[in-house]
Amino acid sequence: MTTRRVLVVEDDLTIAESVAARLRAEGFEVAVAHDGPAAVKAADDFVPDLVVLDVMLPGFDGLEVCRRLHAVRPVPVLMLTARGDETDLLVGLAVGADDYLTKPFSIRELAARVHALLRRVDRVSAARRITLADLEIDLTERRVQRGGIEARLTPTEFQLLVHLAERPRAVQSRERLLSEVWGWQDGMGTRTVDSHVKALRRKLGTDLIRTVHGVGYALEVPR
Repeated sequence: MTTRRVLVVEDDLTIAESVAARLRAEGFEVAVAHDGPAAVKAADDFVPDLVVLDVMLPGFDGLEVCRRLHAVRPVPVLMLTARGDETDLLVGLAVGADDYLTKPFSIRELAARVHALLRRVDRVSAARRITLADLEIDLTERRVQRGGIEARLTPTEFQLLVHLAERPRAVQSRERLLSEVWGWQDGMGTRTVDSHVKALRRKLGTDLIRTVHGVGYALEVPR
């Protein structure tokens, strides 16, 4: 089995090396970058399967790094932040982060989140396609089109769309989506679901996902 690659982007050298050492012990191949420009270059050279990305970086911040990475190739991003500002977390999710941890964090929890995020990315089986009117989801190539126009989705946006599209019109609670798409069992983080649904609407049309107030979301079959 091919060794998975993780890029760790963190300007605190002690934290960066601690995270890298733990991930190497977990069997990952790891590269480290300490500022925004170096992170973008490392992603291009190293081609990671996942990025652990600090928000506060020299050069330009992690939010800009995330934007630049996804402009080239969608890659799962676990964002780290020392801030308690919810706005930062929501902006991070909006620009393509798939999960986040607030500092200080447990290295053991970070490793568990990395494994869980990669499992989510791998969960969709190959050689399948979902077609609902003008919405086409190619699960082999992980590509999405609506009306013949391709939409570039982050890995978690793709997983969320597939989960809803496999159950058209069925209402999915935020808690169930957190459990089955994100793998979170405590029911916390429902704003994460809302942020990803907002991103899908922006990319695929506001008519695609219906809000069921007080419950959750359902994918409407396009007309």
